[in-house]
Amino acid sequence: MANFAFGTQKISQHNLLHIQALKEAITSGVELIDTSLEYLDGSALRAINIAFRELDDNYKDRVKIVAKFSFKEDGDIAKNLEATLKELEVDKIDCFMLHNLEYYLLDAIDKEIPKDDRLDGMNKIVYKVFLELEEEVKNGKFNSYGISSENFSLNHALEQFLPYEDLLDLASMAAKDAGNNKHSFSTIEFPLNIVERDGLRCASWAKENGLRVLTSRPLNAIYKAKIHRLAEYGESDEYYHNLNEILEVCDNDTLKPLYNLFDELDSSKHKFGSVEDYDRFLYTQAIKLIKEKLALLQEYDQDTMITLVDNFLRTYREMVLYECSKKTKNQLSEYFQDCDLSMQECSLLFLKEQKDVDYILVGMRKPSYVAEVLADI
Repeated sequence: MANFAFGTQKISQHNLLHIQALKEAITSGVELIDTSLEYLDGSALRAINIAFRELDDNYKDRVKIVAKFSFKEDGDIAKNLEATLKELEVDKIDCFMLHNLEYYLLDAIDKEIPKDDRLDGMNKIVYKVFLELEEEVKNGKFNSYGISSENFSLNHALEQFLPYEDLLDLASMAAKDAGNNKHSFSTIEFPLNIVERDGLRCASWAKENGLRVLTSRPLNAIYKAKIHRLAEYGESDEYYHNLNEILEVCDNDTLKPLYNLFDELDSSKHKFGSVEDYDRFLYTQAIKLIKEKLALLQEYDQDTMITLVDNFLRTYREMVLYECSKKTKNQLSEYFQDCDLSMQECSLLFLKEQKDVDYILVGMRKPSYVAEVLADI
């Protein structure tokens, strides 16, 4: 049975809910936190640090920290490691991970580099990084190292361009050349969910070879080239009240363009492919029109309208989530036909039952999410 771990890709030190969610997860028994200096430009690391400062010291000793760094041709691994440790205010982390190496693969494909040459290039990069990590592990600042991907299944990316079985040989070569008795390559991480299951073969191979398996993106599946949120949302209880209220206020010559906008939004709430599509439309098109029309109002009227607009947009987004989740459940019905729970519960249960998975990384950005994920399914 797999355990849940805390993924911090969208965690910020400036969001009190994020800090509280981290504290709730840590005190509720989460054993591993996955992070990177690149997540929100170091803000995720600082959030972790703040959370630990507000807890007893024994929690810091119990929770494993896995930190990642991206491959760069002129990258300084030691410098990244030192910056990571400094932000966390620790002397050592559990694992340091090479991250998103698939960008090299994409660049090599774009440049039309032949497959065999891509393979040689990948081997050289992985060996070079592993050698430096084998040298760094002697300094006692991390226990082991690994390799991870967020955008592709590691199984798919590396099977196509670099067979994952080669990773152990490369680690052994790097350890030997660094003068170590054995390699410290311990961990792989890749996306896996109830829809995208290719990684199960890689997980099986990893466990057979004594590696630790972390999986990401449990509730965001790529299906037919689109991202689908594997979660169900209910209708907003306030939406139609907010809609009627704002349409009534905007039914005049000055605000008629806003009336038309909100009326059209109501008719189109089921047409967005994802809530991200709606967010993109809102911030690139709708917000500009809203600001222009609100600027025509007197200050008192502006304040009133801003409140009405905020209430409408908040509940409208909830309705978009609801409509998108209905479409997702219908489009992906084959994956949920044997489970009577919600999509998120079915998805997490599927991963929790995988014997070859050690940790499932979940972005638990609110205390309520922590309670939901960690509750018995």
